[in-house]
Amino acid sequence: MSVTENPAPTNHATPLLEVRNLRKHFLATRGLTRKVVGRVRAVDDVSFSISEGETLSLVGESGCGKTTTGRCIIRAVEPSDGQVIFSTGNGSHADNCVDVTALDKGELRRLRTKMRLVFQDPYASLNPRMTVAQIISEPLVINGLVSNVSEARDRVAELLRLVKLDPAFMDRYPHAFSGGQRQRIAIARALAPRPRFLIADEPVSALDVSVQAQVLKLLKELQQELGGLTYLFIAHNLSVVKYQSDRVAIMYVGKIVEYAETEELFVSPRHPYTEALISAAPFADPEAARNKKRIVLKGDVANPAAPPSGCYFHPRCPYAEDICSREAPPLRDLGASGVSHMVACHLADRLSLRGIE
Repeated sequence: MSVTENPAPTNHATPLLEVRNLRKHFLATRGLTRKVVGRVRAVDDVSFSISEGETLSLVGESGCGKTTTGRCIIRAVEPSDGQVIFSTGNGSHADNCVDVTALDKGELRRLRTKMRLVFQDPYASLNPRMTVAQIISEPLVINGLVSNVSEARDRVAELLRLVKLDPAFMDRYPHAFSGGQRQRIAIARALAPRPRFLIADEPVSALDVSVQAQVLKLLKELQQELGGLTYLFIAHNLSVVKYQSDRVAIMYVGKIVEYAETEELFVSPRHPYTEALISAAPFADPEAARNKKRIVLKGDVANPAAPPSGCYFHPRCPYAEDICSREAPPLRDLGASGVSHMVACHLADRLSLRGIE
């Protein structure tokens, strides 16, 4: 598996996870013979890192590759190329790292006790024929982490209390619970084998707004209580992202176009696409909402099966110049005072973009 020299941008702490030049290209086929007629570049040369105890949010429009990136990291979807380097324990980082993409099925199953996934839809992710106790204890039983039924039920009760649910509910079925309660059950299942890294794939987008706040608060509290729990938080709601994240990566058509600390990105965006996303986010302050300038992008999101030449965003960009259609911009660091701010834009050092004022 070939990997180009493009190290994952990182902050100064030792990373728990490094994604290096990750790609996932799906074959486009046609007809009964399934003739290959092209490739869909769902994830196209993505690199980033996450430090232990940190929350990195992956943000972008629907179809930009966020979910596919998360599933490639845990190999629920097999990546086409790239590396996913995960630190499995304490001590020297180099001595305790594994390349997730190179593991066989047995090794990957064992590693997945340390890397877990919370799905978007709590109505579809829980088996309706299993009780809550069976759902939450399943990863414990499969991985041999409990020795008998009594121990499994004790652990399930502990996990239910952790996610603020009554252990007396453990013998009920999913249909007896609301959407927010189901998502808490899904979080408890993900936490069952005591993972270090959690991929939360839009975990509140299917919930009512009031319930969203409760689940987001729970995720924050779990990160503090469990000490060192690390999140990749996949979302499109910038208000949620601003509350939840330490750093943010903005994706557009399979590529990361901007990557910075949360406050820095929202106050001083450097990519035109980020500026447009921020301008579309709702304000809690009515006065700020009246004074806000909304940026309406022209055209549609680029087709990942036939992306435009140069910068994928240039057909919709209000600042585009000739170079933008000719050359793909590299992801470069324009940060100051030792704070990393990665941007993939030819014009980033000349533009004065508006963030949250």
